[in-house]
Amino acid sequence: MSGGRCPICAKPRVVEYRPFCSRRCADVDLQRWLNGSYAVPAEEDESGPGEFSDED
Repeated sequence: MSGGRCPICAKPRVVEYRPFCSRRCADVDLQRWLNGSYAVPAEEDESGPGEFSDED
């Protein structure tokens, strides 16, 4: 085992599945990515689609 805790269930991490404790927790994390539970918020640009600003 290595230091730290699994981000899914907080059990101790296992080197083979790091940063998770098991294959199950790794699969739970993957499923969250695939179904959109994890998302990076996007800011809408004030210029419309296809328009470019002159600011650098």
